[in-house]
Amino acid sequence: MRKFLVITIPIVTLTIFIFIMFSSSILKPTFKNGNSIPESIQSIIQDIELENWDAANSKTDKLKITWEKVIKKVQFSSERDEINSFSTNIARLKGSIKAKDQSNSYSELNEALDHWTELGN
Repeated sequence: MRKFLVITIPIVTLTIFIFIMFSSSILKPTFKNGNSIPESIQSIIQDIELENWDAANSKTDKLKITWEKVIKKVQFSSERDEINSFSTNIARLKGSIKAKDQSNSYSELNEALDHWTELGN
């Protein structure tokens, strides 16, 4: 029995850790209340095109809240640099929207979308 446990416990532990490391593609999607990161980004882009800055600002706040929920799920299976970069893009986006700067807003949103697609790959 002891030999069985000595072999089984490390194998099961390693299997669990490997599953966690490769689980970001499973845990990354967020579809609660119809909110997903790519859809939120596209919605903000549309508001910026229409120069609807108040709606873009409120949707950016919702994007930040959604992102904070996603971080908790993918923090063990994604690179920390990608997570930090996406968070930085959201912070810069808020500043660009407050300044009503379309070009910087587009730049930050496209970079954030790129970080999103690279997250967990």
